[in-house]
Amino acid sequence: MARIEPVPLREWPKEMRTALAALTPPEPRHPPMPTEDRPKALNTLGSFAHYPELAHAFFRFNGHVQRATTLSLRQREIIILRLATLRKVDYEWAQHVIMARDVGMTDEEIGRVAYGPDAPFLDPLEAAIIRSVDELIKDGAIGDETWAVLTKELSTQQVMDLIFTVGAYETIGFFMRSFAMDMDDYLRG
Repeated sequence: MARIEPVPLREWPKEMRTALAALTPPEPRHPPMPTEDRPKALNTLGSFAHYPELAHAFFRFNGHVQRATTLSLRQREIIILRLATLRKVDYEWAQHVIMARDVGMTDEEIGRVAYGPDAPFLDPLEAAIIRSVDELIKDGAIGDETWAVLTKELSTQQVMDLIFTVGAYETIGFFMRSFAMDMDDYLRG
């Protein structure tokens, strides 16, 4: 049971409209994710509705991570799925399995992310991305060997986006787990 119940959609303060608009970055690199028959994250958004000013600030950051990142959408989802695995954030995992499928990942590939950087059949860059998440969570920094693999193929901006994606979803995980946020009905099972 949630420690703090989300604000029902019909009761959201008017400031949430402005906050939600912040999810669209000024110069998106990626199109919006499909919305028809897709998760709406109402428990997450309803929990943010308790504090629209904070929601606005965080959504501006998260909008960059979601739609203005220099990473591919696949790389972004790998990072988020790995973080959700390591931090045991079921809500985040369930939401992003759907999003990973939307960007073309198979269930087998999603399983490899959960398995970790030593999963069979991973391409070296994707293994390094997964390992970098592990290192950031465990050590607070990307190790030298992983850094060498990443910087061979990724630009400085892409490495920064990787680090900040981990940070954004670490924060969301803290939020979800601390609030004991209930999973939205469409994510159950």
